[in-house]
Amino acid sequence: MTHRPRRAALLGLAAAALPLIASAHVGQDGAAHHGLLAGLLHPFTGLDHLLAMLAVGTWGALSLPATASDGGRLQRLGTAARLPLVFAALLLVGALAAAAGLRLPAVEPMIAASLLVLGLLVALRSRLPAMAASALVGGFALFHGAAHGTELGGAAALAGMVAATAVLHAAGLALGFALRDRAPWLGRLAGGATAVVGAGLLLA
Repeated sequence: MTHRPRRAALLGLAAAALPLIASAHVGQDGAAHHGLLAGLLHPFTGLDHLLAMLAVGTWGALSLPATASDGGRLQRLGTAARLPLVFAALLLVGALAAAAGLRLPAVEPMIAASLLVLGLLVALRSRLPAMAASALVGGFALFHGAAHGTELGGAAALAGMVAATAVLHAAGLALGFALRDRAPWLGRLAGGATAVVGAGLLLA
């Protein structure tokens, strides 16, 4: 009984935070953030971006086929890192396009959809053909990059953003490998929570 008010308060805070998360990357700052440090910090300032980047790395590790365990550690890591590399590359393309004035439609809904889809893929440990997985991740990355590109100004800030993205992907990969055989239920829980955040943003 004593935990109910606390749970209600936490749910209330989460609900109140959803509009803030949804509006955190609508480009209202107009490339106001400059410098390497601003770029490094930027992916950590929005829960939507942070969760998506972690999910890409986690899915990359969890979606490895069972036969991948027969290869060496570096081979497994290289295979799992393909999706994070695609995401980082297309993230930069999207940011550069936005910085050049190209505006993609429905950026925020697509970012929310990326959380929903990636979260479900992690939760279900789904495996897609390599090309389909790369296309899906790359498409979402373009919209994440577009959101960043409208707020970051200068090459140093963009370089910092890509570096921070790589760090988050690496953390996601490490998490995915840790959960792959030891605690699969925890991976399903994390993926489900990410999907719930995405669904909440879509409905906000």
